[in-house]
Amino acid sequence: MEDTLELARTLHAGHEQLPLVLRLIANTGVQTRHLVQPIEETLKHPGFESRNKVYEAEAKARVPEVVRGALANAELEAQDIDMIVYVSCTGFMMPSMTAYLINTMGFRDDTRQLPIAQLGCAAGGAAINRAHDFCLAYPGSNVLIVACEFCSLCYQPVDIGVGSLLSNGLFGDAVAAAVVRGDGGTGMGLERNGSHLVPQTEDWISYAVRGTGFHFQLDKRVPGTMSMLAPALRTLSERHEWDVTGLDFYIVHAGGPRILNDLSQYLGLDQETFAHSRTTLTERGNIASCVVFDALNRLFEEGKVAEGARGLIAGFGPGITAEMALGAWRDPAQVPAHRLHAAVPQGRTAQAQERAAAV
Repeated sequence: MEDTLELARTLHAGHEQLPLVLRLIANTGVQTRHLVQPIEETLKHPGFESRNKVYEAEAKARVPEVVRGALANAELEAQDIDMIVYVSCTGFMMPSMTAYLINTMGFRDDTRQLPIAQLGCAAGGAAINRAHDFCLAYPGSNVLIVACEFCSLCYQPVDIGVGSLLSNGLFGDAVAAAVVRGDGGTGMGLERNGSHLVPQTEDWISYAVRGTGFHFQLDKRVPGTMSMLAPALRTLSERHEWDVTGLDFYIVHAGGPRILNDLSQYLGLDQETFAHSRTTLTERGNIASCVVFDALNRLFEEGKVAEGARGLIAGFGPGITAEMALGAWRDPAQVPAHRLHAAVPQGRTAQAQERAAAV
């Protein structure tokens, strides 16, 4: 944070709205971020082609280690994966990163590929939902999700509007991976998913694609979107015969502190309800589609989720779009042996048979 504020003071000393920019950046709550390049390289703009080469090289260098970790956590091998969902909105590759992973990491050559490039921060939730759908369509399948976001490669020195300068102080870089198992496993047993698009908000979060690359555009109305998205979370829960205010855990996209504060207000929840999302924002910044996976990882590491606990995952992004999932926690280690043997014929939990997927 200190480095970011000092850079803003130095680079934009003559900006007529600098005091406002500094105040907005300080109010993001972001204390640390990780960037894929040193800051002096990040501030350069060698051109879109060079930027995209950095994206491809860094993705190929960094993604495999994260994938190996996700497979190990899921107790699966590459050969067990039936589909790879790859989400990213900060660089472009064709063939997709999915092809590179299949060719270099031992995945089967009939592994399905699903790259998602234009859902921005909502793509993490969308990836979980498409993995859920796939496991429902093909029972017993396993899906690998990879999210790769190098937001710093979208830095544009010529974009000096308040929204752009705020974004420079908010976004971070990250790579994340998760596995959705069709049978067994520990984690959130996916039961229902849904999407919601707020009409006539297409230009609120967008890219202008120019010769210099992606220019991020953020409308000043975006922080108020929870008034429109909170009802969608409530509706999805009601369709599942759950009360969205009475769940045990919430993993939501941490776009900024106001998003979390407003969501608490509109759903009537305590501010600490979104503690894991807030910590992600504080320690990582807004890492786009990776947010929900970082927050979910914190939930795993905390180790306090009880068997059967009900929860929500939600990603928000351009459109304005919400991608939402509901489910109950599955942890065979918490189930007494006599119950486990009774409920797990052929090594599959009863809920996994019924619900088809656990992330």
